[in-house]
Amino acid sequence: MRYKIFIDGQEGTTGLKIHKRLRDRNDLEILTISDDERKNLKARLEMINNSDITFLCLPDEASREIAENAGKDRRLIDASTYHRTNKEWTYGFPELNVTQRSKITESNRVAVPGCHATGFISLVTPLISLGIVQKDYPFTCHSITGYSGGGKSMISQYESDSRAQDIDSPRQYGLSMNHKHLPEMKFITGVEYAPVFHPIVSDYYSGMLFTTTLHGRILNKKVNPEEIRQVYSKYYEEQPLIQIRKTEENPADGFVSANALTETDGLEIFVSGNEEQIVLMARYDNLGKGASGAAVQCMNIMLNLPESKGLATESGRK
Repeated sequence: MRYKIFIDGQEGTTGLKIHKRLRDRNDLEILTISDDERKNLKARLEMINNSDITFLCLPDEASREIAENAGKDRRLIDASTYHRTNKEWTYGFPELNVTQRSKITESNRVAVPGCHATGFISLVTPLISLGIVQKDYPFTCHSITGYSGGGKSMISQYESDSRAQDIDSPRQYGLSMNHKHLPEMKFITGVEYAPVFHPIVSDYYSGMLFTTTLHGRILNKKVNPEEIRQVYSKYYEEQPLIQIRKTEENPADGFVSANALTETDGLEIFVSGNEEQIVLMARYDNLGKGASGAAVQCMNIMLNLPESKGLATESGRK
């Protein structure tokens, strides 16, 4: 059987990367829409009605419009921000808990996690759910990403022959402390306060390193980095796309590079530091597990296909 797949917004960065992951699969048929119909609501709804799964790779308001007009029996995977905190949608992070994968399997509405949010949620959820960290813990985080995270306009800016000199160096943004991923970080993990969050964009195409720190003096109980590492190992032990690493396994002599998982769809967690300050890091591709790879993973689950089919892991890059 070949499943019919429609990518609404295939021309954007996320849509193009989803298409790349699906185009060579013989179990799928990718439906296409003509250029002059790409913004025609009626034509797009017809494509959705003819598909088994539709990916929404659209701005927030466009995703809202199409979701509100599509039949409730139509299966949608939304890569925008709009539905991530909507209780009527299933959050597309199957590793979240023991029931999340089955919820995705049964759902007709799945919201793909945000790239930065993926790092925070993967690091914090196990600690909150097991009572190691209290819900009112004052998290401070930073996340460094490649410029592809800014979409076509930022990619064009960074790859221009006449680009500004200031983009040669890393640049912090989100200075209003109101980043669009904060609501889902708070909503999905259940923390009482949104984290202090410092996103940084740097001069490389893709890859993300999300970091937060635990202060031993304000934890619920005394733990060391190895104990936290074991917590993650147990929590994610049967998750095919999440690996727990030791910093000493990293070949870069004490450095953890943000772009090491470019063009892959997995996520690595590192734990370092000491009993007083424990450093937690999640490394992945902002276009992989942080976007398109996560969307395809959800599609596979919804169609009862092998979860990693069409995806690239650390040991098998595409």
